[in-house]
Amino acid sequence: MRLSTRSEYGLRAMAALATRHDGQPVPLREIATSETISEQYLEQIFVDLRRGGFVRSVRGAKGGYLLARRPEEISIGEVLGVLEGDLAPYDCVASEIVECERANFCTTRQVWLKLRDSMMQAMGGMTLADIAAPQERSSAVR
Repeated sequence: MRLSTRSEYGLRAMAALATRHDGQPVPLREIATSETISEQYLEQIFVDLRRGGFVRSVRGAKGGYLLARRPEEISIGEVLGVLEGDLAPYDCVASEIVECERANFCTTRQVWLKLRDSMMQAMGGMTLADIAAPQERSSAVR
């Protein structure tokens, strides 16, 4: 399974916001520049992040984006779910499946269920604070 650049860029942008979780909005241009991501692409990603309740925007000259919740309260799994949709490796083990006609005798279904459950557990157990922490330490050293 491969995740798209939406996930990579979205998580990087969210981590950048988490490192600056001081109540001051961060302009999207600043995030785009620091993360070397197209500002137009980030705008599209931030539409979904705002709809998902992860960020809020502030208008005006000193405007930008803020995290809508504390970094410790936002799981990586939640963010990836908004950016990618269902992360199941196959439709037959997706959370909202139409019953598969092979479910009762499929030889590989247990593999896909285990993979899905392991990924969801790993991503649900990590927060923005976890991935932002290494960035905070390295920027404090500079």
